[in-house]
Amino acid sequence: MTRPPAAATVSVPHPRTAVWPIRSALGNATALFVTVLVFYWPALSAGYIWDDSGHLTAPDLQTWSGLARIWFEPGTTQQYYPLLHSAFWLEHRLWGDAAAGYHFINILWHAVSAVLFGLLLRRLQLPGAWLAAMLFAVHPVCVESVAWISEQKNTLSTVLYLAAALAWLRFEDDRRPICYAAATLCFAAALLTKTVTATLPAALLVVAWWRRGRLSWRGEVRPLLPWLLLGIAGGVGTAWMEATHIGASGGDFALGAVERVLLAGRVVWFYLSKLVWPAGLTFFYPRWTIDAGELWQWLFPVAALGALGLAAWWSRRDRGPLAMLLLFGGTLVPVLGFVNVYPFVFSYVADHFQYLACLSVIASVAAVAVRGYERLRLPGWSGPAAAAGLVVLLGGLTWRQCGMYHDVFTLWNTTLARNPSSWAANLNLGTALADAGRPSEGLPHLRRALELKPRTPEILNSLADVLNRLNRPSEALPFVEQALQVQPGFAEAHNTHGVAMMALGRAPEGIAAFERAVELAPWRTSMRVNLAWALANTGRLPEALAHFEQAGRQEPDSADVALKWGLALAMHRRSSEALPHLRRAVELLPGDPTSRFAYGNVLLDLGRWMEATREFETALRLDPGFEPARQVLDQLRPDR
Repeated sequence: MTRPPAAATVSVPHPRTAVWPIRSALGNATALFVTVLVFYWPALSAGYIWDDSGHLTAPDLQTWSGLARIWFEPGTTQQYYPLLHSAFWLEHRLWGDAAAGYHFINILWHAVSAVLFGLLLRRLQLPGAWLAAMLFAVHPVCVESVAWISEQKNTLSTVLYLAAALAWLRFEDDRRPICYAAATLCFAAALLTKTVTATLPAALLVVAWWRRGRLSWRGEVRPLLPWLLLGIAGGVGTAWMEATHIGASGGDFALGAVERVLLAGRVVWFYLSKLVWPAGLTFFYPRWTIDAGELWQWLFPVAALGALGLAAWWSRRDRGPLAMLLLFGGTLVPVLGFVNVYPFVFSYVADHFQYLACLSVIASVAAVAVRGYERLRLPGWSGPAAAAGLVVLLGGLTWRQCGMYHDVFTLWNTTLARNPSSWAANLNLGTALADAGRPSEGLPHLRRALELKPRTPEILNSLADVLNRLNRPSEALPFVEQALQVQPGFAEAHNTHGVAMMALGRAPEGIAAFERAVELAPWRTSMRVNLAWALANTGRLPEALAHFEQAGRQEPDSADVALKWGLALAMHRRSSEALPHLRRAVELLPGDPTSRFAYGNVLLDLGRWMEATREFETALRLDPGFEPARQVLDQLRPDR
């Protein structure tokens, strides 16, 4: 940011020297929307990745009462961001589980943010406002926030953040209460979407100082005090949720005060370097070892303080550099390492952490570029040509980076290609392969993850789960038992333990493990189904049916619930009761030969052999190697 001129000397660059040639706000907004859509087009065909399922609206929250729970029951969603989860709730109502809809909305919010950014800079009379907006729109460090559905909390909160800033600037000019109310409402909405926006009141104070060289108690400080209190409350609440509900505590976060200062200095320079040279962007960066005994690590905070001191000295002539550094560093405060956030388990840095902070640097670079271009007095076509070339270059990098987020396999394979030492990428790739029916391919990745990060409960449990899927429960047992030693309240590990016990013929211990899993995570339908299935297989059908009914209420459209509910009834010769459940399983999963076969068996038991034959034939057509269906058909038609 450069120092603003006095009001009497404010001027619009001459059209011949304007770096960004479109003159109208509407024209610039249209150009931004089109550009964002073009360069983010690959994201529209992407699917879900990593923790998207944990952010999107769970089945038990998809009703109107679920919407109320999102607002009034903290802990119901992964983080207490009720406005974000209300948006997800509404989007699910509109297009269900179609990933393209969520991706389109994320791209839309990013485009709106770029437009609001341009309008904000124009209002601040900063040169190169629309150039800065365009650079933000296409910069590849933003891809993680835009192409990852879960980060709608970033894109939506930034829209609200910028809207609040614009409304505040209007209030500064005319002091109308309606403008203050609108600004406050937008700020509160931003906090309810993502609390990193709590830095806005401090940012507005910096901007006010940059514009006028002073701060007024009545003009800026006092009106922003309620915002500061709201921001502090939101930040403290999120920090508490991170520590108590999400897991941002323990040995992985055991940094002393000195180490946190070293980390903060390194984080700032890392993000600045990625803005200037966006090469090697990846999902999980290597997790640094912070060591106060390494003298070179002190260079980062010393250099940061030196830059601040130099900018403070220079502020007598130009307040812009100091304002830019304060805005950049201040907006990064929540992720500098002074407060624990769960992603620090994987890496201390992530591209989406600087989505909001990068605005001040991009604005400053654009302003300096435009001022420099005007002074050089180059040919009129050269500025727009250079700007367009930079936009195309950054946009091409963005297009390519979007491909990384196409699906889980592309994401984790690309991450491992760029960061082979990532235990989290190995864990997630191994789990994804197992979930896709390829557990033997996932096993080496899980073993590698355990080598990189021993005694990690999530890795131990995933390794045991894959061994269970490979029918090796005796090998799985030591891993899951170790996971439970490290984390006794780990619901997923109790569930895996139950699966291993049932496979080993130790039903009472298996049922006890499933009961503990359900007690710890009653909302996890899959665990309740496992408990119900184990109870049904040990003759305790009434108890099993009670759990199936509960699972059916939690996930009424679950094919697994319907199938196992029907099989449990059929197992106990209650075929007429089993029939509607198995029919429902076939409706929900028409391409599954197992459901077809189970449904056919019940039809056969009820004497409806022609319908049963059609189901067996369909099962065999879906899977020509499905021998149980072939054997039954051979018995029904001996002349086949």
